[in-house]
Formats: sequence, structure tokens, C-alpha cells
Amino acid sequence: MKHVRPAIVLCLFFVALTGLIFPTVVWALGQGLFPRQAAGSLLKDHRGNVVGSALLGQTFSKPEYFHPRPSAAGAGYDAANSSGTNLGPTSDKLVNGIKDDPNTKDVDETYLGFNDLARAYREENGLAPGTLIPADAATRSASGLDPDISPGNAALQVSRVAKARGLALERIQAVVAAHTSARALGLIGEPRVNVLELNLALDELR
Repeated sequence: MKHVRPAIVLCLFFVALTGLIFPTVVWALGQGLFPRQAAGSLLKDHRGNVVGSALLGQTFSKPEYFHPRPSAAGAGYDAANSSGTNLGPTSDKLVNGIKDDPNTKDVDETYLGFNDLARAYREENGLAPGTLIPADAATRSASGLDPDISPGNAALQVSRVAKARGLALERIQAVVAAHTSARALGLIGEPRVNVLELNLALDELR
């Protein structure tokens, strides 16, 4: 008992410290100092309904909305299947994609490559063939859940969105500018635009 008792006491102490006290303190600090982030950075529409998180991208396809970068997560932005393509820069599949095999009618092997995605992006935004576009406009992110696009990507979508909503180009540009985040501390990362926050702001325009 001389050796067993201290061992049991120490075990119970560390269980209480690391399994109860420490998590409780971290939870309380998170709720008190960063309640929005601790709750998942959830975003609500003008009706007060939760429509997503600022940390997770989601699909937008209607012309009146800004579209996110392509996703390889499941069927696209599937949080249960977060992943990238894992294809290297010299991969023919990454660049040219794969066409559907007509001999396997029950399976669609279609995979859109960079050239396909770039062509579709230019067409939907009324851009001339060969127009230079940002990399994130036709490449999939590593997680497949990237919530942001580059300011350059957003700028090329402004005309389409303005036309679809019947609003002046300058008004849409102002909303984009208001929702463009700079580098963290002026040094870390790149300027970015959160797609969900931007689209929610557009829906609030009158």
C-alpha cells in the first residue's frame, strides 16, 4: 500500500486535472472571450436562420451568387469527405481530366481537369477564351472545404453577379471590397474574400 496509494492518488489527480479542470477552463475561456468562434463561426441569413459556417465552403451555382473555388470533397464541399485530388502538377488527369467511357453506361468516370474548369469559368463569367484567371478559379483546394476565394477571382465574377441581380457594377464592387480581408497582421497569408459572407451581404441589398 505504501507504493499503491500514491500511484492511485496521482492517477486520480491527473485525471481530474487533465480530464475535467483543464477542459472546463478552456471551454469557459472560449465561451467568454470568443463565443462566436467557439460556436463554430456560424452565419445566419436575414431571417435569423443558420446557413453555414464562415470556416467551411459550400456550393453556389446560381448566377446571382459568387461561386467558390472547385472542390474535390465528395460530390463537392462534403464536410464528411474532406480531401484534395492528391494529383501532382505533371498529372495529365489534373490538367486534361478524364472523359466518360461510353462502354460503362452505369458509371460516369468524368473528371474535370484544369482546362475544363478554366473553360467553364471563362464561359460562365463572359470572359474571352485565353483570359488569364487566378489559380483558385480552376484548381481544387487541399481540404475541398476552402471558404474563401482570392480578390482577383471575385473581381472576375462581379459583372455576372451584377447583371443577374440587375444592380450597378460599382455597387457589387463595393460589397466585395467591404468583405475582402487583408493578410493577418499584415504579413500572414493572402488577401481573401469569404464567399458565404459575401453572398449573404448581397441578399441583404435592397
